[in-house]
Amino acid sequence: MSGKPVLHYFNIQGRMESIRWLLAAAGVEFEEKLIMCQEDLDKLKNDGLLMFHQVPMVEMDGMKMVQSRAILNYIATKYNLYGKDMKERLLIDMYTEGMADLFELSFKVILGPPEQRDATKSLIKDRAKNRFFPAFEKVLKSHGQGYLVGNKLSKADILLTELMYCVEEFDASLLTNFPLLQALKTRISNLPNVKKFLQPGSQRKPPMTEEKLEEARKVFKF
Repeated sequence: MSGKPVLHYFNIQGRMESIRWLLAAAGVEFEEKLIMCQEDLDKLKNDGLLMFHQVPMVEMDGMKMVQSRAILNYIATKYNLYGKDMKERLLIDMYTEGMADLFELSFKVILGPPEQRDATKSLIKDRAKNRFFPAFEKVLKSHGQGYLVGNKLSKADILLTELMYCVEEFDASLLTNFPLLQALKTRISNLPNVKKFLQPGSQRKPPMTEEKLEEARKVFKF
């Protein structure tokens, strides 16, 4: 096996996408072993490779890592994307935990009852526009720097950029009143490693469609 991290997950964004973003931004090449059927998932479980019988799972540095936030913290620490001291790490964690609240709502659009999807989409747009985006805009305005923490790229900037792309799938106008967030999104998107990741044909996964969701329900019976 090569020294590249190996990512085990479905062929969708889901809880692995932030890990893909962070590795890509750090310039780390990775391989993927996509779970394409129930048998693939059962094999990982039966082989004892999934601590809690769940994915994402990442093979990296001789470990089989599970739990997406733990994986993100490990990658951020290894590639110097986690601040210079405890105070900066606290701020990065505060910001990314806030982002996680909005990410969780986006997962409910996919996995929640179909009759609740429109209401969940409306809630996402409301929370983004009136709670989360104003808070991050205020952070950038408060220190006048180009990044959220310590005037240096961190996992908070990368995951916020991912979140902005995600939320714009629901409403492309949501960033209109947040010029500093727009500037951050442009800045991160133009970093060479991220720019490459955003190009067609990369390992970035497209948004889930109704057709792909129905196909996944049939295969994995959820």
